Parts: sequence; C-alpha cells; structure tokens
Amino acid sequence: MLVLLAGIFVVHIATVIMLFVSTIANVWVVSKNGTVSAGLWNRCTDGTCNQALSYAGEDALKSVQAFMILAIIFSVISLIVFILQLFTMEKGNRFFLSGAIMLVCWLCILIGVSIYTDKYASQSTFPDFDHHGYSFILAWICFCFSFIIGVLYLVLRKK
Repeated sequence: MLVLLAGIFVVHIATVIMLFVSTIANVWVVSKNGTVSAGLWNRCTDGTCNQALSYAGEDALKSVQAFMILAIIFSVISLIVFILQLFTMEKGNRFFLSGAIMLVCWLCILIGVSIYTDKYASQSTFPDFDHHGYSFILAWICFCFSFIIGVLYLVLRKK
C-alpha cells in the first residue's frame, strides 16, 4: 500500500511539473524549419521572444490561458489536500476530496486544450507552422495523468 501511495504521489508531482512547463513554455506550435515557435504567451523567432502573437486578441486564447492556469492551481491544491488527508484522515476512509479536486483539474485541462485544438490546430490558422510542439503534447499527457490520478484517489482507501 505504501508503494502505491508513493507511486501516485510521484506521478502527481510529475503532472504538476509538466503542467507548469506546458503552460509556461512557448512551444505549442513550431514552424517548418524550427526557427519560429508560438505558445500561449509569446511568439519566439530564433530565440528572441515577443508578446506580439498574431492571434492574441482573440478570446479563445485567453480562455486557454485561464484554464491552464486553473489546472495548475487545482493540481497543486489537490496535492496539498492529499498530503493533509494522508496524515489526518482516519483509516478506512477514501481520498474523495483530493480526487474530486484532481478531476476538476482534469476538466480544466480538457477544456483548455480542446479550445486550443479547435481554434488553433488547423493549418489555415498557422500557415507558417508545421507541427505541434512539446508543450501541446505535454498538456495532453497531463490530461491523461490527471484523470488516472483523480480516479485512483477516489477508489483508494487509507489502510
């Protein structure tokens, strides 16, 4: 049981770190030659980043930014609640609160990345860009991990 708790804890910390990297890094889409990339906050050309995104005025990008920040907040809160429940909860109880908060994090990631995929994944939106960067892929990986962690918290009992 201790190994399972430690494994879930490590995956949860990894998910929080990947969410930070995914949200902060400016590599959601990458150009065909690899010199230009764009993220949620900046557009970078040959290592020089500026805030002039070609699509920054749209409300959809602001929604993606907000949902990704909310996902980070809920993931950190879920981790803190899990640690508190681990030391204060009676034996035989389940980690319902930390699981519910993690599923809210999962929902925020789902909404944010889905909006980005719908609005900005087409080639017509980014004619200069060829493929998605590692930040976009990390966001989808965090989506999967947060769902698994949330469900595991819900079914996990303290023994």
